[in-house]
Amino acid sequence: MDIILVIVAALFLVLGLIGSFLPVLPGPLTSWIGLLIVHLTEAIPMDRSFVIITLVIAILIWVLDYIIPAIGTKRFGGTKSGMIGTTLGLIVGLIAPIPGGIIIGPFVGALIGELLNNADSKTAFKAAFGSFIGFLTSTFIKFIVAIIYFGLFIGILWEHKKALFSF
Repeated sequence: MDIILVIVAALFLVLGLIGSFLPVLPGPLTSWIGLLIVHLTEAIPMDRSFVIITLVIAILIWVLDYIIPAIGTKRFGGTKSGMIGTTLGLIVGLIAPIPGGIIIGPFVGALIGELLNNADSKTAFKAAFGSFIGFLTSTFIKFIVAIIYFGLFIGILWEHKKALFSF
């Protein structure tokens, strides 16, 4: 049963890495669920302080994920339309078979969102740039936390390998 839980935990951690880039999946929170699952195995003792600290960090990053792009957009003179455009551009960039779509999509989406909001092209470009910078910053932070959680998972498995993998 422990091996099945470890596999499920690993799947959540991989989903957390993917979720760092997808707006519909909260990356660090999904990775945290993987860490929680691994602590629910019989072979690995529950470390409550570890689980609580990593949960607090995941929630903090989840909240910042909504604040950072807004700060970037607002800092550069953008509106809510630019932020919505950034998200839609990201989704299109993920689906579209173009190289760099995940990077180009949010920028173009923010630009179109601002232009549809009747901003002049200079203001729209500036706001799109701010939204894009906010998106990249937020994505980078989420990805780093998900990588750290994955590394912690590997470390936990390594530390308890005899208890987990001895048959």
